[in-house]
Amino acid sequence: MERKSFRERFLNRKVILIVLVTVIIIGAGTGVGLLKASENPSFCANCHIIKPYYESWSESALLDHKHAAEDVTCQECHHNSIPEKAMEGINFITGNYTLPLEGGPDTSREFCLECHSPEGEGISWDEIQAATDFEESNPHDSHHGEQECNVCHQMHEPSYVFCSECHIFNWIDDLDEEAWTNAW
Repeated sequence: MERKSFRERFLNRKVILIVLVTVIIIGAGTGVGLLKASENPSFCANCHIIKPYYESWSESALLDHKHAAEDVTCQECHHNSIPEKAMEGINFITGNYTLPLEGGPDTSREFCLECHSPEGEGISWDEIQAATDFEESNPHDSHHGEQECNVCHQMHEPSYVFCSECHIFNWIDDLDEEAWTNAW
């Protein structure tokens, strides 16, 4: 009886096809599992450079926590594609990042008003202006015209009263830390 070589026994097309299909199925399953897991904000906290952002979102007095209290997840503002998510993971593993992290979601006024408008689930611009129509002035009806929301409202840092750079209004002193950081 003739002995078959290693190649004949193990490297035939059928075996190679079975191994290849198995690798693809395991890889796809792992990928789908990671994508599903990444929908949960706590998944991002597994990466030590994201942990402070997650803690801020889950338990701080900042605006990101106000959003968490309204069941708004990180991913609802941080819209990353699959390749971007993969690149973030690779950058973390290779150490190819700077702190504080650069980039982030669109912070334009239009982006904020997608939720904070009559069409969204938030309050309307009219309600925002009415809520801040103080006797002396209205920061949402500025002589500078329409401002980007992030001029004052910060997600992961304390918010800032831009008007206070030039003006001294009594209402600024009336803003306690919690009311100001949770202004929305």
